[in-house]
Amino acid sequence: MFGKGPFGKGLEFSTTIVNGLCPSCSANSIFISLESSFYRCTTCGHDLEQKINGQISYIPVAQAGSKITLGSDGTQKI
Repeated sequence: MFGKGPFGKGLEFSTTIVNGLCPSCSANSIFISLESSFYRCTTCGHDLEQKINGQISYIPVAQAGSKITLGSDGTQKI
């Protein structure tokens, strides 16, 4: 019975690897995605959401109601 039912099926991942400028650490970095519009910066580890409005931009992901502060060195803290 191996391979049948909800726990026997294999998981399928569709990964995407792109490069760009991270708004959190301001470095040219590689972003890895397991979901279609959410990426993680490999330099600083921040989770980013991809927005497409004529150009592709990456925006830090935060929970509703949380505060994002900008440090004196330009880094964002969620």
